[in-house]
Amino acid sequence: MAQITIYDTTLRDGSQTEGISFTVNDKIKITEKLDELGVHYVEGGWPGSNPKDKEYFKAVKGRKFKNIKIAAFGSTRRAKIKAAEDANLKELIASGAETITIFGKSWDLHVTDVIKTTLDENLQMISDSVKYLKSKKRQVFYDAEHFFDGYKNNFQYALSTVLAAQDAGADCIIFCDTNGGTLPQEIKRIILEIKHRFTVPMGIHVHNDLDLGVSNSLAAIEAGCTQVQGTFNGLGERCGNADLCTIIGILKTKLNIPSIPEKNVDKLMETSYFISDISNLKLPDNAAFVGHSAFAHKGGVHIDAMLKNPLAYEHVTPEIVGNRRRFITSELAGKMPIVLKAEQMNIKLDKKSPEAKKLLLALQEKEHSGYQFEAADASFELFMKRHLKKYKPFFKLEGFKTASEKRFDGRIFAEASIRVEVNGESHFSASEGDGPVDALDRALRGALTKFYPNLAEMHLSDYKVRVLDSKQGAAAKVRVLIESQDKNDAWTTVGVHENIIEASWEALTDSIEYKLLKDQKK
Repeated sequence: MAQITIYDTTLRDGSQTEGISFTVNDKIKITEKLDELGVHYVEGGWPGSNPKDKEYFKAVKGRKFKNIKIAAFGSTRRAKIKAAEDANLKELIASGAETITIFGKSWDLHVTDVIKTTLDENLQMISDSVKYLKSKKRQVFYDAEHFFDGYKNNFQYALSTVLAAQDAGADCIIFCDTNGGTLPQEIKRIILEIKHRFTVPMGIHVHNDLDLGVSNSLAAIEAGCTQVQGTFNGLGERCGNADLCTIIGILKTKLNIPSIPEKNVDKLMETSYFISDISNLKLPDNAAFVGHSAFAHKGGVHIDAMLKNPLAYEHVTPEIVGNRRRFITSELAGKMPIVLKAEQMNIKLDKKSPEAKKLLLALQEKEHSGYQFEAADASFELFMKRHLKKYKPFFKLEGFKTASEKRFDGRIFAEASIRVEVNGESHFSASEGDGPVDALDRALRGALTKFYPNLAEMHLSDYKVRVLDSKQGAAAKVRVLIESQDKNDAWTTVGVHENIIEASWEALTDSIEYKLLKDQKK
């Protein structure tokens, strides 16, 4: 099968995700990352709709990219106006983008009830717009909005709209499932019915309202589409768009159909997390191919089988997409993760040994009291080293105090003071913060940085609290998970206590101890 062209619309459709607001600098960083991955087209935005997108196109104009072409997005001309006089089309030309994607109406309901014009005028709007853009020497992609709904309602008219775009010179016709309500078998049937009418490449653009965005895209590819549009991590309005991470992974590992350069597929996970960080939306751990848990094994039977043959519980090798295999530590996993973790620490531990049995019992007791090491690998490594007496703490707490105060102006004020001992030397530090945990983190690192300057490299990147038994009310235990990172790594630690500050302190100190421990290994 021919190579599939990957057309990314994270910067336009993805920016319509609730809670996301990309800056121009964010959009440029994502563009550069997608260029590194080898995506073919990046839709930069709609320059005729807002100043930010206009500024983006100004910033990238004239820049040379290794792999991508920048596309500008917009609509057909308005009704009863010449294409050359339409402000939106003029902005598309002024953007400097060599590729322009415009959308038009395929569903007669939208023509008569939404833009309120005649069916004939809509066909003319499509034709005029494509001809005008082609006269300006642009590559033109035509997005047939609501095509499948339109086809099911009035197939003759829906078909006439896309043929009008083709006849006017469009370089690719993209069929859109804009409401995301079409089934894969419908997508495939409709494209197969009409594909013989097209002399230009066909593409697919689907939304994920039925959680079928990837399936619908693959159905369209199977029917003959050679361009697939989507977003990274499935970002997009409502339930999102088709997830390009999953589509690229399937094309490579299951269908053996080329898309991005083969040598770059192992950058897929890295790219996914990069965009997740900039979006400030956490990537689900169970995301296909790229999720943190996509190749994680927890059950003891599974782990035992995986050690004998990785094919037992993995459909592909994780390294293909830049991921890695993980054996999760929990009361369900038996002794094997303990033995494997000991190996990583250069400690030989027989799973039948008394030490392994003692460690498993200690682990089960900790998890029974609310700890969750499967999400806190750093705390588990410290737990192992403490029990195996392979670890000496880097500091000793002498005492700390936290306070929160609401000021008259409504500002919440938090401060913490702490005294620690390092190598027999006592040191005091105090700090303000956005909350008591932030203040405590700043105070602790302030006290320790004199002894361990590399702590200045790290910071807290995520903080989660879960009440373990809501029936206990305010006396319930809480589990705190803290994610920290430095310039090289990210790690997670856990703390459990009835007092949220104490639980946070436990996770916080583990985080700092782990940073010092891993730096000591270098």
